[in-house]
Amino acid sequence: MHLSLDQINDAIQFRGTNGSYDVAIASTDEQEGLSPMEMAALSVVGCSSIDLLTILEKQKQDIEDFNADIDGERADDSPRVFTDLHMHYEFSGDVDPEKVRRAINLSLDKYCSVSNMVDQTATITFAFTVNGERYEQGE
Repeated sequence: MHLSLDQINDAIQFRGTNGSYDVAIASTDEQEGLSPMEMAALSVVGCSSIDLLTILEKQKQDIEDFNADIDGERADDSPRVFTDLHMHYEFSGDVDPEKVRRAINLSLDKYCSVSNMVDQTATITFAFTVNGERYEQGE
């Protein structure tokens, strides 16, 4: 894997690229782009979502729509790592909630390399909704 970073202007703002796709990286809320910590959180939910959809597709689940959110809490002191991340996945379609729960657990415990890195400092929790019915992690 090779990535590169170029300063956009005289501000502390960058363009990151893998050679095919670019992302704007911001150092303040006033700049366009994502902060590095926002990208890290988005990477956790993105990685696990790829796993979920792949696993559920193999299990012949008919997913009509999917989206996911992540909320994070950070330590007060530097380096201000994530201490808690909570993901919520939402599915609609002919989807078995128990298969969703197993797929999430497989992703977070085994397959998602990003969540397995981040869980060294953060507690990662989840909930999910299937066709409007919400399920919590421990149910």
